[in-house]
Amino acid sequence: MNTEPYIGQTFYLILEFLGTFAFAISGIRQAASKHFDWFGGFVCGISVAIGGGTLRDLMLGVTPFWMTNPFYIICTILAQVFVIVFSRYLKHLDNTWFVFDTIGLALFTIVGVQKTLFCGYPYWVAIMMGCITGAAGGVIRDVLLDTAPIIFQKEFYATACIFGGVFYWLLTMIGVNMEMTSLLTFVFICVVRYLAVRFNISLPKFKDE
Repeated sequence: MNTEPYIGQTFYLILEFLGTFAFAISGIRQAASKHFDWFGGFVCGISVAIGGGTLRDLMLGVTPFWMTNPFYIICTILAQVFVIVFSRYLKHLDNTWFVFDTIGLALFTIVGVQKTLFCGYPYWVAIMMGCITGAAGGVIRDVLLDTAPIIFQKEFYATACIFGGVFYWLLTMIGVNMEMTSLLTFVFICVVRYLAVRFNISLPKFKDE
């Protein structure tokens, strides 16, 4: 099966780099807040950066993306260096992890949708794979940090991925080109998650009997 990027190689790699870097920073920052050592920070960073994409690729029947290119591990190392060097500045920004996590969520959702479409699957599968690519790494991160996964308790996290996938599909249906579709979907997912957090919007919760 041909697994070259659905859109231009350069554009796809830019999305992958930015998503990996952003997600790795979010994981490392949260590990730092738990006072993990540098190795623990790296494990959290690489888990959130490649976890969702690995699960996606296994379900699509292709070799996990990070196993064919050391680029993603190098990217995570650079993210860790960035956090260590600028820790003095980052620790004064309480929402730093949220910003990078949201950026990674949006970018990886788009990458997941595009790769699934290129592999020949229909849009409804692409939307699900976009959600898994964007959100599954965060679940792994939260488990490693011994916290309840954010997607199960509050905020629009996985929900934002699903909305983003549907929005991506609608844009392609009306003939918007891939680059503009990716940009608009990125903004859409970021705005949806920001508004959900800003106004404390979440899905209804189950209650005991």
